[in-house]
Amino acid sequence: MSGKEFRFFLTCDINLPVTFRVERLQGPLPSLSKSPNSGIDSIITEERRAELYVECALLEAGGASCCWNELITMSTKYRDLTAHSQLAFTVWDVSFGKDEGLIGGATVLLFNNKMQLKTGKQKLRLWPGKEADGSFPTITPGKVPKHERGELERLEKLVNKYSRGQIQCVDWLDRLTFKAVEKIKQNENCKNGSSSLYLVVDFCSLEHQVIFQESGANFLLPSPVASTNELVTVWDPEIGKTNPSEHKQLKLARSLSRGIIDRDLKPSSNERKSIQRILKYPPTRILSGDERQLLWKFRFSLMSEKRALTKFLRCVEWSDVQEAKQALELMKRWEMIDVCDALELLSPVFESEEVRAYAVSVLERADDEELQCYLLQLVQALKFERSDKSCLSQFLVKRALNNIELASFLRWYVAVELYDPAYAKRFYSTYEMLEENIVKLAAGPSGEEYGFKLWQSLLRQTELTEQLCSITKDVGNVRGNTQKKIEKLRQFLSGALSELAYFEEPIRSPLAPGVLITGIVPSESTIFKSALHPLRLTFQTQSGGTWKVIFKKGDDLRQDQLVVQMVSLMDRLLKLENLDLHLTPYKVLATGQDEGMLEFIPSRSLTQKFHPDEHGPFGITASCLDTFIKSCAGYSVITYILGVGDRHLDNLLLTDNGCLFHVDFGFILGRDPKHFPPPMKLCKEMVEAMGGAESPYYTRFKSYCCEAYNILRKSSNLILNLFHLMACSNIPDVASDPEKGILKLQEKFRLDMDDEACIHFFQDLINESVSALFPQMVETIHRWAQYWR
Repeated sequence: MSGKEFRFFLTCDINLPVTFRVERLQGPLPSLSKSPNSGIDSIITEERRAELYVECALLEAGGASCCWNELITMSTKYRDLTAHSQLAFTVWDVSFGKDEGLIGGATVLLFNNKMQLKTGKQKLRLWPGKEADGSFPTITPGKVPKHERGELERLEKLVNKYSRGQIQCVDWLDRLTFKAVEKIKQNENCKNGSSSLYLVVDFCSLEHQVIFQESGANFLLPSPVASTNELVTVWDPEIGKTNPSEHKQLKLARSLSRGIIDRDLKPSSNERKSIQRILKYPPTRILSGDERQLLWKFRFSLMSEKRALTKFLRCVEWSDVQEAKQALELMKRWEMIDVCDALELLSPVFESEEVRAYAVSVLERADDEELQCYLLQLVQALKFERSDKSCLSQFLVKRALNNIELASFLRWYVAVELYDPAYAKRFYSTYEMLEENIVKLAAGPSGEEYGFKLWQSLLRQTELTEQLCSITKDVGNVRGNTQKKIEKLRQFLSGALSELAYFEEPIRSPLAPGVLITGIVPSESTIFKSALHPLRLTFQTQSGGTWKVIFKKGDDLRQDQLVVQMVSLMDRLLKLENLDLHLTPYKVLATGQDEGMLEFIPSRSLTQKFHPDEHGPFGITASCLDTFIKSCAGYSVITYILGVGDRHLDNLLLTDNGCLFHVDFGFILGRDPKHFPPPMKLCKEMVEAMGGAESPYYTRFKSYCCEAYNILRKSSNLILNLFHLMACSNIPDVASDPEKGILKLQEKFRLDMDDEACIHFFQDLINESVSALFPQMVETIHRWAQYWR
């Protein structure tokens, strides 16, 4: 359901009994006392314990008496209610006779002035000593008059809206708010006292709002319009539906008989400007009816404009067989689109098999390096295909047969999706197809591995990860500190699991299939001090070197895998524009729902000092400082675009040569556990590490930021398309609200600005972030501007 769509029930259609709950009585009871001598004044009183019950009646629509503090179900149905139906509540103290035990009464209308059924908690003020009156208008209204309402009533109204889901839930803010509300209540009660009695009644809520309409009526009862300028809401039951008149006009305008005329149509100057504006829209933008009609009208003149194809295909009425046929014919003759636009055609927006097959044919032009940049998303796009053995799955398998790295990553990406019951059958089909085709491979001209042997080498990767999972569990059960667990790990690798120290045959590293590993070095393997006890393992390689990795069990690495893939992609985009910012896109691979591997990058705490040079700037070698400034600029821009949150010392590291890099991406797309995070993850101490705001090094840093930002903005469609393909993934911050997440990402690119305006915007963003108030670590120049403890 879209944000603007309003759904509701009509009372005449609800064949359910009226239901509500009488919750509690608030306020002090009146000081009633029983005289021992009837009719004679006496100061002698008999203390008693009040025994209360509530009598309620549904007026104008039947009635019933019921018990106090119970869920009440009336015999009357919602469909039998009238516009002025009201509930009358009277509270009695049965320790007296009926006349003397009357506490008070109140009456409440079931519908508000907009003819909506009231829902949620209603706090009714009792009229002391009066029975609830059922006349209309009532003389015992439970609603407090506007002129008597104070801060407490305003807050209670907001709390009621919150309980009905009309106010967005923000957990940390809600907890603070409710504490403040309770404090205000206590202060108000102490200040003014609490002389009135209130009855709290909770009206039930249905799935949608309930609007009053009499049975048999073909119109809604109009809301009473006062002589004031008050707005009146009118509910339209056909909202969101296609207007038949507009649909007919659109069909006439698109009449296929006009095809001959349309071939020669050329847009006017204003129409050409409108078309160019539409073509610049991001792939997330939904075209209006007029925009769709404009592109359809000039479809023939747009065939030489490759950017226009995806927009044109969004204009097609695919349910119309003839229109769809003409669109597919035009698509085949259209100027060949770029790979970026082909990714858009694989999104869930496009269901046509012909369109998706065309997108795959465009992907065939991409080389293996580029294809690997998008492989994670292409595997997710299999979820949007209409068959298990689609053109896309066949294409991916075909390309994997000629590249062992593609084959290894494709197998892992597909294997992880087998845990998702909704798509397990589809991915199992792709997995089988990959296995069958690899096994059939024959030896190459230079005697490469046979297919069966090649597939077995990939399966040994899974066997290795299973053994590592078992080791992680075993060392985690060892009692004692981390050092004892490390000793146990090395004992395992040297003794009971010595086969892991020397593999019978080399295994392709899951993180880098081109690297053949021959065993684990026990003496160089350790455990990080963490609740999950991640392993840091050193593998011996066939070439005589070493390969260090981190293995985690109990942690879902799919979100980290996505972010690092984006960092790697952005690094590639920047280098294509001759801008190398010394980024460190270390490798991450999720090998299961809660396990995976990460490449270990040797790094140290930011408090260290690297490459000292008494003749260099700030006592550091110029090359090291330049590397730091560039990497700082690169990650500042990338973490801003991706909305990375929760930055602190534990996930901000520095290599020996001065490369700053980020790790652990548990919060992205604007989510952050800290309140009011700055827009960019940058602090003024970092600026001081560059020599201060007046330093040429700081100016260079800002220049790198702005240049990188504008370069990445040019590829905004590519990045947005890749995230759109992840819409059905099980990645937490994407899956929670895909549409909202992609819109947040789109906002970061500021596509409404040109490059020059974006330079000023980003410089202001840097200055704002530097001066923002958030936890900081006071740091000196020689300690690299450590921040966010």
